[in-house]
Amino acid sequence: MLFGRRAALLGASAAFALPARAQDKVKSGTVEIEQVQVAFIGSGNLGGGTLQYQGKSYRFTVGGLGIGGFGVSKMQATGDVYNMKELRQFAGAYGQARYGLAVGDKSAGELWLQNTNGVLLSLKARRSGLALSLGADAVIIDFK
Repeated sequence: MLFGRRAALLGASAAFALPARAQDKVKSGTVEIEQVQVAFIGSGNLGGGTLQYQGKSYRFTVGGLGIGGFGVSKMQATGDVYNMKELRQFAGAYGQARYGLAVGDKSAGELWLQNTNGVLLSLKARRSGLALSLGADAVIIDFK
């Protein structure tokens, strides 16, 4: 998945504002995500997940590029989806703010993603590998 520098910069700049906007949220569903992240100053990630929305499951892919971090890790994240009124609002470009640490199978971290439709994902992440993650990404989510 390739996208322009403009989308990456927009996503990365939006990511830093995510935690401040989390107060005005209405829960819409839940997500589970698995992905692999490789980082050495710049970072890349690729994976997929499942959205639970209005009693149905929807499979999706996730991939992106970003800044910040060091190492290689596998991430499993679960969390809530907020402010989604229609299924079509879920797919698209997201800005992501993240922090986390993984050493072996011990890890901690949180992710906040928000797209241009105002959909917010608040995730708790479990990582395995050796990685320090602190930064922002532009992420693309698309249905399978």
